[in-house]
Amino acid sequence: MRPVASTLALTAALLASTACTTTMEEARVAPAAGSETMIEPMAYPDTRAENVGYQVGDLTVEDPYRWLENDVREDPAVARWVEAQNEVTFDYLEKLPGTEWFKKRMTALYDYERIGVPREAGGMYFYSKNDGLQPQSVLYVQDGLDGSPRVLIDPNTWSDDGATALGEYAVSEDGTMLAYAIQDGGSDWRTVKVMNVRTNQVMNDTVEWVKFSGLEWAKDGSGFYYSRFPANEEAGKFIGLNTDQAVYFHRLGTDQSEDELVFARPDNPELNNAASVSDDGRYLITSSSTGTDGWETAVIDLQNRDRDPLVIEPGVDYETSYVGNEGTTFYFATNRDAPRGGVFKVDITDANLSREWVIAEDAASKLNGVSLVGGRLIADYLVDVKSEARVYDMDGDMIRTIELPGIGSAGGFGGSPERSETFYSFSSFGQPSTVYRYDVATGESSVWAAPDVDFDPSDYVTEQVFYTSKDGTRIPMFVTRHRDTSGPAPTLLYGYGGFNISVTPGFTPTRLAWLDAGGIYAVANIRGGGEYGKAWHDAGRGFNKQNVFDDFAAAGEYLKENQIATRDGLAIEGRSNGGLLVGASINQRPDLYDAGHAAVGVMDMLRFDRFTAGRYWVDDYNYPQQERDAEYNLRFSPYHNVEASTDYPAVLVTTADTDDRVVPGHSFKYAAMLQEKAGEGDDPLLIRIETRAGHGSGKPTDKIIEEAADVAAFLAYHTGLRTPVGDAPYIMETPRGAR
Repeated sequence: MRPVASTLALTAALLASTACTTTMEEARVAPAAGSETMIEPMAYPDTRAENVGYQVGDLTVEDPYRWLENDVREDPAVARWVEAQNEVTFDYLEKLPGTEWFKKRMTALYDYERIGVPREAGGMYFYSKNDGLQPQSVLYVQDGLDGSPRVLIDPNTWSDDGATALGEYAVSEDGTMLAYAIQDGGSDWRTVKVMNVRTNQVMNDTVEWVKFSGLEWAKDGSGFYYSRFPANEEAGKFIGLNTDQAVYFHRLGTDQSEDELVFARPDNPELNNAASVSDDGRYLITSSSTGTDGWETAVIDLQNRDRDPLVIEPGVDYETSYVGNEGTTFYFATNRDAPRGGVFKVDITDANLSREWVIAEDAASKLNGVSLVGGRLIADYLVDVKSEARVYDMDGDMIRTIELPGIGSAGGFGGSPERSETFYSFSSFGQPSTVYRYDVATGESSVWAAPDVDFDPSDYVTEQVFYTSKDGTRIPMFVTRHRDTSGPAPTLLYGYGGFNISVTPGFTPTRLAWLDAGGIYAVANIRGGGEYGKAWHDAGRGFNKQNVFDDFAAAGEYLKENQIATRDGLAIEGRSNGGLLVGASINQRPDLYDAGHAAVGVMDMLRFDRFTAGRYWVDDYNYPQQERDAEYNLRFSPYHNVEASTDYPAVLVTTADTDDRVVPGHSFKYAAMLQEKAGEGDDPLLIRIETRAGHGSGKPTDKIIEEAADVAAFLAYHTGLRTPVGDAPYIMETPRGAR
């Protein structure tokens, strides 16, 4: 499946705050049910505040916790601060009454066989599988649909702690060679290796300094294309800016130093550059972006390398992605002149590059992606945030709609123009992913891999509601509960609201545990995401970013006013850009929310562009080096807007010491500021810092469960959710700071 929009991975956490000078003492939480409890004030570690500030034009910005931006691996003072914060946090979390219940329930819910969507090459089928509680999924291969599967790569043998993962991989067209990426400790950096599929022999080929890259084999299997950054000093590897990315070709059996530079833009070192190989192998389609919103698209004729790349989409204002080609006729998906997405074709020998619409924009649907399979176009749509897949002929006439199992999310649909076979997955909030095989010629779907779980998916009920935001905009929201739960009940509200990313119905075992405990789970599809196309995204980015926080607050108000959430039982959660959402929302509406979890968030909105991939986020977050942009960002930046003498709800910040996408300094600074300015309140303001983990991908299963159980127990305790103990419900005492 070739996506219409390919956003760079984004999420970051940068903390700016003022110091807290209390002494280190044991944090106290409620003891077992039925006993008298005396809750002492939280005692946070000392955090040094420095007289640091800077100017953006005439704007003065204070930054007392700048030193917490330093890499924990290189600055002993930051390492000591992390250790001290974790000591307080884990002492508190371990005493919460629901922690063990959530851990046991989540472990049970994770313990089922999970199989990924397969890829076919040379009659071989490649797919990932996790037996249930394996730290990392294993890559399998089988010869033919009915062949016996065998292990190709087991990353669980790569490290003792399970934190080394298999990243991206690609198979040569004949199915004999595999290029695969190794991810260590959650880092975005990859090391690429090559394996002979028939013999399982790992070759000597090694490619380094790879990040934000696909792997694309040449048609003849002689080597593969990839994107990399220049090698730099190891000291700045994990927090330094990433610039000068270029596309290279690695020929099998050679050293990386001999790799051919295929495409670069030295005129603009801030461009990200990627490439994919056309279905016939003759062309290379490149994309160049300054941010995560749009990209320039060009075609390189590999048989005429002296010619300049043929630019199909100039500039970086729109998203135009290669779908497939028949000779010189190319098919592209785009949001130019079609804000919700459409497909055009163009003859690249036409001097005018005249475009002809093949699939016109559907005003009622958002086009997610398009693939060319068996001479048909498969278009994946969102209709009010629910998946719908349609099959078209090459002239754009619709043949049929693929019948999906219900309301949920479908993904996959990859394949070959010569073969009518494709695979896709389908899941929903209460339904784990099932993999289907689909024949575009006959229209027949069949189950290829179905999960065997020890719960009944029909026990979970999802309703989609619509509510009105501050400016009158109608916003959709999914509300899910166990069928035995009736409102009002403690409710967890999740949001993202950025980077054209749509939050669709999907299954997560950790969420199901919240529902099993009697809670309600809500997802607000706020502006800034991609749920309704370009206009929806534009309405929540740049100088419209405040709409995102207003939409989220309106969701919270709806949940309480309609007695879905209890009066004092609304928790909020978000990751990455969603961590920014949680931090800003709690600052703006501490009266509305009763607990919050801000994960790996972008918390300093004036310095996010100075680290690793942060410079790509200016499409959504403005250019903070410019005074007008900085002034706007300063209004909602979580780090800069913590107010003293304000009754903040309980907040748990989570990050990882080796997150090199949203560097942990974001979260460090924000937590320090919370503790210094609002730390005398009744509710805890804590930060949980994971080790040898990154932004999220590659995290082993046991770490996922441990963190999720801690977070769920924290949010449950501070919203009054009673976790079961044995056959009887736990009778929860009044949470700290209950409103």
